[in-house]
Amino acid sequence: MTHSRTTVAGLLAEFELHPSRALGQNFVVDPNTVRRIARLAEVGPGDVVLEIGAGLGSLTLALVETGAQVHAMEVDRFLLEPLRNVVTPHGVIVHHANALEADYQTLLDGREMVVVANLPYNIATPVVLHLLETVPLVTRMLVMVQLEAGERLAAHAGEEAFGAVSLRVQYYADARIVGKVPPSVFLPRPKVDSALVSITRRPTVAIDPARVSEERLFEVIRMAFAQRRKMLRRSLVSWATAETFETSGVDPTRRPEELTLEEFARLAEAR
Repeated sequence: MTHSRTTVAGLLAEFELHPSRALGQNFVVDPNTVRRIARLAEVGPGDVVLEIGAGLGSLTLALVETGAQVHAMEVDRFLLEPLRNVVTPHGVIVHHANALEADYQTLLDGREMVVVANLPYNIATPVVLHLLETVPLVTRMLVMVQLEAGERLAAHAGEEAFGAVSLRVQYYADARIVGKVPPSVFLPRPKVDSALVSITRRPTVAIDPARVSEERLFEVIRMAFAQRRKMLRRSLVSWATAETFETSGVDPTRRPEELTLEEFARLAEAR
């Protein structure tokens, strides 16, 4: 039931469409890949799935095969007609909406959802953070993003890709890379590999806001990573004193990419 390269090319030709560079459109044209994504999303009967950036419905059809109830969101108005032609016969509800502006509470009538998405590079991180920060109905995500972005989302202290984005994700969720995808399965073909990132929301945020506020915690994180190669005593010179470091137990000669979320919380708590 899923699309092949020939099917996708045929739909683009039939509706006189071209993948939009501005929207970062790369359509998946390999049935095995979309079924793999659906399998890794671990969804089935009883689950409500929201696919963000449904495009021409390749992944949508694979999600339908799981037995889950599928909603498809697409921002490009030119894709709406072919998308609806492909997926509405299978019970999929199509929403014309921007993922950063949509009213998710109304969209799915207040039900918890699993988000599955092939996200363009330029919006991947903003969309993931927006959903974690503002849409508690999203309990899990399986997102396909460019490899570099995926590594940042899932990185831990001490890893090269680790940074403020990694800490932001950790505050709300557990994230891990569960697979990689080559450029050959896309139309048009991107220049880099993609990563499949599984994100599971925590029951509560990682640092109790009663202990240290989210605002204070991420203030120190932002300041530290603004000069990530410098030692903390230099990057936080206007924010922390020697007493702050002593009370927190954090060595001021360390660099921000070496610190865990808990250690940043101790710094914020000590000031």
